[in-house]
Amino acid sequence: MVNSMPRRLANLDLDLVRTFVTIASLGNFTRAASRLGRQQSTISLQVQRLEDTLGLRLLARTPRVVALTSDGENFLQSARRLLDLNDEIIARAQEPDMRGVVRLGTPEDFATRHLPDVLARFAQAYPAVSLEVTCDLTLNLLTRFRSGDFDLALIKRERSLDVSGVRVWREPLVWALGDRDFSQMTGPLPLVVSPAPCVYRQRAIDALDRARREWRVAYTCGSLAGSLAAVKAGLGVTVLPKGMVPSDLRVVDGKPFPNLRDTEIALLQADVLSPAASRLREHVIRSLE
Repeated sequence: MVNSMPRRLANLDLDLVRTFVTIASLGNFTRAASRLGRQQSTISLQVQRLEDTLGLRLLARTPRVVALTSDGENFLQSARRLLDLNDEIIARAQEPDMRGVVRLGTPEDFATRHLPDVLARFAQAYPAVSLEVTCDLTLNLLTRFRSGDFDLALIKRERSLDVSGVRVWREPLVWALGDRDFSQMTGPLPLVVSPAPCVYRQRAIDALDRARREWRVAYTCGSLAGSLAAVKAGLGVTVLPKGMVPSDLRVVDGKPFPNLRDTEIALLQADVLSPAASRLREHVIRSLE
């Protein structure tokens, strides 16, 4: 006789899910343990329990690095959605009257690529909080932040800038090209850049100067869309975070162009934050890291 009893589904422990997402985000058990305030042995056991519950191997561990398996990569997306929904439910239940205005400054290119979903989830969790988001160049944002115009500011952190903040993003910088081949060009390399004082503009110029490669500014545009259109048209090359290069452009990370350092995005906060601004700060850090 065939057993027709339905299989009993397991319930995911959200604490285990949050541990897994933290490890995946930080890429390191030690940093994840510090972030979660637990022993490294504890979070190792938590990952094992989660893998046992799912019947999947999520992480490939080596002495130096922690990498996601293919099952881990697939589960990570669902895990983040699950935690976002949990956090939204908790926020609505515990802080239903959270309201106020939060002023956020951010680079335009970073906002275009990474912030829409992050801010949309915050707005769903705290519908009475009004967000005022300003996009500008990093140095302009930094000046306005120091003048008190923003509660929070995301800035491209450079060694030359006297800023600290919390690092929320790190990504390789690369050269982006259209179909035109500039590798054999003997004259100055044409650049597509944002107006000064753009961090990526200066990064490109500094790298070319160190390599003793001649350059010229061929196209200046304040918007990401305009710069990408110029590169696609073959007017020059530009510098972008690797994950921001669209599929119809080519990525050159190194020769024949000089190497570029990684870019970092740091979150700055005012000395005094409202409860709403504090919640947005926590949300941005958790979402982007």
